[in-house]
Amino acid sequence: MKRILFTAITLLALVFSLAACNTAPSEKPNTNVPVLTTPTEGVIYEISSDGTYAEVNGYSGTAKRVIIGSEYKGLPVKSIGERAFNNNATITTVIIPESVTSIEDYAFVGCKDLTSVTIGDSVKSIGSSAFYYCSSLTSMTIPDSVTYINDRAFFNCFGLTSVTIGNSVEFIGYYAFVGCKDLTSVTIGNSVTSIESSAFEGCSSLTSVTIPDSVTSIGKSAFSDCSSLTSVTIPDSVTSIGYGAFADCDSLTSVTFANTDGWWYSSSSTATRGISIPAEELANPETAARYLRSNYCGYYWFRS
Repeated sequence: MKRILFTAITLLALVFSLAACNTAPSEKPNTNVPVLTTPTEGVIYEISSDGTYAEVNGYSGTAKRVIIGSEYKGLPVKSIGERAFNNNATITTVIIPESVTSIEDYAFVGCKDLTSVTIGDSVKSIGSSAFYYCSSLTSMTIPDSVTYINDRAFFNCFGLTSVTIGNSVEFIGYYAFVGCKDLTSVTIGNSVTSIESSAFEGCSSLTSVTIPDSVTSIGKSAFSDCSSLTSVTIPDSVTSIGYGAFADCDSLTSVTFANTDGWWYSSSSTATRGISIPAEELANPETAARYLRSNYCGYYWFRS
């Protein structure tokens, strides 16, 4: 009897052992899970007065990463409204969908912990002071759809180190990047026609900038106090350079003018004639740099 019991127990153990061997191994977790794109709760939307679209009007959520929806109640979300995220101390990342065509004035003003913004490829304009004092923002790619960067758009974004400006941008507004002291690299798209007054003033880490052939005017104090700027090329398209455009650019030792002929300066921004600057002097990059940063810094330059 004992032998029979022992045999039965042995057979049962063998069965369980075989069953364990044939059990499929547990599946490994899927590491290719797509990033969630579900709109974030707490984003406040408002329907336009004509009932044709919706805009973001505020945020009451707690999530740091905010995904803005492309639709609200069946309507496209087309705008990030004025002061929508005003002084928000929570958000660190914002993803703006393709449906949005405008980022309005002061939309993200004072969002000091905001480090990353993805702008959809349908945005056409970035409003005045839209990212004013977003001091943790580190980089910005402005898509080719944008045509206007308005005044003070990135004013005092201290942490901003690189900016790529899309090829459809025509206008860089007054004080657009003032005080971006960590900004080292700027790529300006080839549709910009005007760099307005003080656009990059106080960008003390900026070492070089390429001004495209589309630019016709460089505004007053546009690059003043860019103390690390060492070289600049002024393309043939430029016909005016504002008062103090390169003032206090103490490291600027080389300025290359694509066209050295016809330059003159005046104390008036509306002058039609003034004192000529000899072409042979501007042909020397070191001399041209000295003229722009000091000798004739306090004048308006024109080319006729």
